[in-house]
This record gives sequence, structure tokens and C-alpha cells, in this order.
Amino acid sequence: MNNQAGQLSREPGHASVADWREFADAGLAGPLKAALELFSEQGYHGSSVREIANRAGLSVPGLYHYYPSKQALLQALLDAAMGDLLERSAVAETAAGADPVARFDAVVELLLRFHMYRRELAFVASTEIRSLDPDYRVGYIARRDQQQRTLDRIVQDGKDSGDFTTEYPLDASRAITTMCVAVSTWYRPSGALGPDELVRRYLSVARQTVGYHG
Repeated sequence: MNNQAGQLSREPGHASVADWREFADAGLAGPLKAALELFSEQGYHGSSVREIANRAGLSVPGLYHYYPSKQALLQALLDAAMGDLLERSAVAETAAGADPVARFDAVVELLLRFHMYRRELAFVASTEIRSLDPDYRVGYIARRDQQQRTLDRIVQDGKDSGDFTTEYPLDASRAITTMCVAVSTWYRPSGALGPDELVRRYLSVARQTVGYHG
């Protein structure tokens, strides 16, 4: 197999998360990049395999050699998104240490930065769940719920330690996740609000949501 074919057929990857705040190129192969662009612009059902192949510089048979269907492209994109998110989240929490407030700040910041720097991937992963084959959807939702349970656990730890005063830790945790996920729908690098300022503001809102007054 030549180098080009190797790049086209490799599994979608992501950068090292040794520094979880750093987001280099997601490492998607050409057909996945093309699919991501079109799915984010036109939606999954509004994008054809021929359009994806053309944008990737391939013939339709050439695209099918590496990704046998449009559904396979969508699933590969969601695998890339969730794999990157879960790994970075684990690294961020571990790096924060034992303190629940530090862990909370780290995971919320990670969620915010992920939905800024991977906004197209995050947007497609959020909006196209409805387009997944049922068998794959079950597993994907389980992985998404795994990420939610991480924040649920941290908020409950903060409640147990007395750092967070919210009466409804699970509701607060889910509200914060929803706020972070929504960033992918409106954030633009050219906008007035830069990444660090957005993190500062939204982390303040998240802390208020869980009743942290430190």
C-alpha cells in the first residue's frame, strides 16, 4: 500500500493529550475531513457520497475502498470526537489532583476548549446522533454518558466535601454540560470573545451553578 493509501485508510486519530489544553490538527484522513466539512455545512442527509468524494479528490469507488458507506464516515468521525474528548477529560482530571474544585475546573475548561477547538467535530457529533445506525447509536450514547458521569461524580464529590452547595448536583452537572456543548453552535475564532476569556466567564457561571463560593 502506498503512503497516500495508508493515510486514507488509517483510523482517525488525535494529537497527544499530554497537555490537554493544546489542540493541534485532529489528524483526520482526507475523506473524513471532507465528510466533516459537508456534514457541518449541509447535514448528514443533505450530503451525498459523490460530494464527499469530490471534495476529498477521490472517485466514488476510491472513497468506498476505504469507507464502505456514508454511515461509516459518520461513525468514524464520532469515534474520533468521543475518543479525543474522553482521553483529554481523563488527563485533565488526573492532572488536577484530588481536590474536587480543581477537578471540576479542569474538566469544565476541557469541555469548553474542546467545543471551541473541535467545534465542527463536536457539532456533528451532537446533532447527527439521530442519523446513526441503531446498533452503533447505543454504543456511542454509552460513551457520551460516560463523559457525563465523570462530571456528575466530580460535582457530587464537591457536594460531599462541602465545596459545592447546590441542592441538585446531578441537575447542575447536566446544565453545565449542556452549556459547554452549545459553544460549538456559535463560537467562531474571529469573534469578539477569545478562548481564554470565554473559559473565564463560563467557568464563573459553572461555579455559580454548583454553588461554589470560594
